[in-house]
Formats: sequence, structure tokens, C-alpha cells
Amino acid sequence: MASAAVVEVVDEAVRGVPAPPLRGLVGWYSGYRQRGVAPTRHRGLPSPYLTLILTLDEPLTVAAHPDAHDAPGDYVTLLGGLHTSPALIEVPGRQSGVQVALGPLGARALLGLPAGGLAGVDLHADDVLGADARRAQERLREATDWPGRFRVLDAWLLGRLRAAEVPPDPPPEVGEAWRLLLASRGLVRVAALADEVGWSERHLRSRFLAEIGLTPKAAARVVRFDVARRRLATRPDAPDLAGLAADHGYADQSHLDREFTALAGCAPSAWLAEEFRNIQAGHHAPA
Repeated sequence: MASAAVVEVVDEAVRGVPAPPLRGLVGWYSGYRQRGVAPTRHRGLPSPYLTLILTLDEPLTVAAHPDAHDAPGDYVTLLGGLHTSPALIEVPGRQSGVQVALGPLGARALLGLPAGGLAGVDLHADDVLGADARRAQERLREATDWPGRFRVLDAWLLGRLRAAEVPPDPPPEVGEAWRLLLASRGLVRVAALADEVGWSERHLRSRFLAEIGLTPKAAARVVRFDVARRRLATRPDAPDLAGLAADHGYADQSHLDREFTALAGCAPSAWLAEEFRNIQAGHHAPA
């Protein structure tokens, strides 16, 4: 009787640093490759970064988008804006690709449009970037290792930066407000942001929404959540939810649970249970 074939298990997660001219526009590159792992469903959580994914060997299967009206589908390349609800990704035992953490202040220079134009949606990156995205994806597939793939991304994005035909920066007041919000870990009040940049709260809200894709208040919620859940991922086997809530500006653990459920679609404990293997493998490495 023939023995069953042994399936090699591959579970790689690699972080890359973008070239110096891209820093401040791009946070990092995340390479991933999984083979022979148990089928699962992964949550794409709200964060302060737009999502740009170029797959390698198989398309990305999105079972549910942040906008519930968008139909599920497969993506060879994906581009998504900032959002306040999770995407659900099907992982049928194998997936591979590179994700670019694109800061919203870099959207004009690297994508040709403000981040507000992508708020809450997932698109085929080809629909926004044209054939350039698919050519970059093909060059990624030709590279033989992660350093080589990250060099492909550097060359591609630097080329887009040099060729940018739109103003590369949003209004400086929006940029300053965004940087202050990040520096405060989402705890600064909107009134303080408006005072700091010299705008009314109403004007800041309008321009921030157009450039970033979220209002300052919603962006602060996302930033605070992102910092808290990355901290949570550093101790998945012994979470201190009460301490986490106190350290990150939540009134109490119940407040943390409510906010986490609103933004992630599940409570912190449920998210840890779902993602424990990915966290241990480095797929949720802290920023």
C-alpha cells in the first residue's frame, strides 16, 4: 500500500525596509508565504496604512470587504484605503505575496490620487495603477528571494515617485495633523489638532477626510486600536486586557472590548484565538 505523500509546511513572514527616499511614504514591506497550513480565515484589520498587495503564486481571496456591499472575489493585485471594519481573507492552506504598508500621505505621490479617493474600498490595483501594477507583480514573481523582491518594490515605487505628475504632498496642515495624531497614538483631541494647525474643526474635518479618507475622530480610533492590538500580539499567551485598556486610553476593559469588536468584528480574546498561529509565525509582528 503506497504511503501518503508528505506535504512540506512552509510558513514565512519577512519584514522589509523601503529605500530611504520612500520612508515617510511607505512604512514597510511584508512578505509572506504559506504552504501546507490548515485552511483558515484571516481578518484584515483597520490600520493607519493603505493596503497594497501583489501576490506571487495564487490570488488573494477576499470573502468579505470593509464595505459589505462589495462582492467577494479573487485579487492578483489589491489596493485598499483606510477603513473602520475588517476584511475577511480566505486562506485555503496556501498563500503568498508582498504587502506594502502605504502611508496616506504618500498616496498622491505613489498612486496619483489622495488617499481619500480609496476610503473604505478594496480594488484591483490594476484598476487604479494600470498595467504598471501587473508588470511589478510579474517582476516580483521572477525574483528568487525576499531581499530581491523588496528591491523590485523599491525600484518600482521609486520610479513612480520620480514620474509623479500630481502635487506630491497634501496640504501641510493635513500632514501636520496626521503626524500629531500618530505621535499621540490616537489620543489627541480633534480640537487640539485644529488649534495646532490653525484651522477650524469643521475645516480640518473636511480636508482631512478628503486627503486621508477618515475624519480626524475616526482616524484617532483606528490609530489607537492599531497600537493596542499590536501590543496585544506581543503577549498572545498571557494577555493583560485591563492593563492594555488603561495604557491606551480606554476607559476600562469593557470599553476596549466594545471598540475592538466594532473595528475587528470580534472581541480581543476571540481575535487572539483566531490568529494565534499567525502571531507566533510572525505574521502579526509589532510595528
